[in-house]
Amino acid sequence: MGIESDHLVYEYLSRVGDLAQRRQLSSGDRMRLVAGLRDEIDRRRAKYDPDTPAAVRRILERIGTPEEVLDTLGSRQGADPGSAPAPAPADAGLSVPVQRGPGRLRRRDTAPVRPAEPENVPPHLAGLDDLGPSGGAEPDWWRVSPGGPGAGPQVEGFAGGIEIPDLFKEDPEEEPAKAGATPPGEDEGRARTLVRFLRERRRAKKEAAAAAAAAVAEAPAVRPRPNAFLLLAAAVLVVGMVTGYWLLLVIGWALPYASRVLGPAERKWVVFGPPGAVLAGAVLWLWGRMNGKWGETLADDQLSGALHGMWPWVLRSAALASVLYLVWRARRR
Repeated sequence: MGIESDHLVYEYLSRVGDLAQRRQLSSGDRMRLVAGLRDEIDRRRAKYDPDTPAAVRRILERIGTPEEVLDTLGSRQGADPGSAPAPAPADAGLSVPVQRGPGRLRRRDTAPVRPAEPENVPPHLAGLDDLGPSGGAEPDWWRVSPGGPGAGPQVEGFAGGIEIPDLFKEDPEEEPAKAGATPPGEDEGRARTLVRFLRERRRAKKEAAAAAAAAVAEAPAVRPRPNAFLLLAAAVLVVGMVTGYWLLLVIGWALPYASRVLGPAERKWVVFGPPGAVLAGAVLWLWGRMNGKWGETLADDQLSGALHGMWPWVLRSAALASVLYLVWRARRR
């Protein structure tokens, strides 16, 4: 159907409905009237191929204007329901022409002859109760009692979609429950089998853990690779200790202090721990010499000479202590 053709039909039906409302027809009568007109129009449109707006206009002209349809409906309702109205003759009789004077043209006082067309028959106004049962049609969906899952009655206006038959089947897990309870002996056998399975699995886990522990114990310990940066700092300290160049010693202590391998506490210990211990030992040795605890007592004028001679060895000893700690820490990783 074309859009323009449908527009003509809807406009015509709207005019019929408005006119019926103005003439105070009941809502049920208006509904049946419009539905019947729509069915009649669709039936006549089916005879035209293709369906054009001109064909729809011809159909509407044959049915009549809304006023003619309602007038015909009113005359039928006013007549006897048992008697059918006689169809109007297709052609009206010709009247006798009027005699005119001479010199005048003669014409007939008759309406123009219209071609024979079927009479405007409005749709029936009988309700569902008057028509009786629908025969083989499906019952109304609101009158069907509820039931189990399934296809159910087909509701008008709902069609299409995807139907999956598996969705309407019962759950397979519920089938064993419906079959009935199992015998007591079978339940006991299943319980024993489950307990045996759990014991075997626990024993297998213990054996696997013991085998893994034995394999780890038998495997040689993998020695980690020493840290190259800490070994480099130790090498710089060794070179400074051998050459006596104090700048190399300062660089050797600065490298581990600036390293990110060691934590904050370890960096402070590398720089201040071993050298501080060596310095404390040197101070203790001088205190013992000055008080005569060991060796000859140092005089006051001999203290500066002792400090000057001991200072290089104190630096070398502090560097050596730092080197030992760095090597140990680099191998420990």
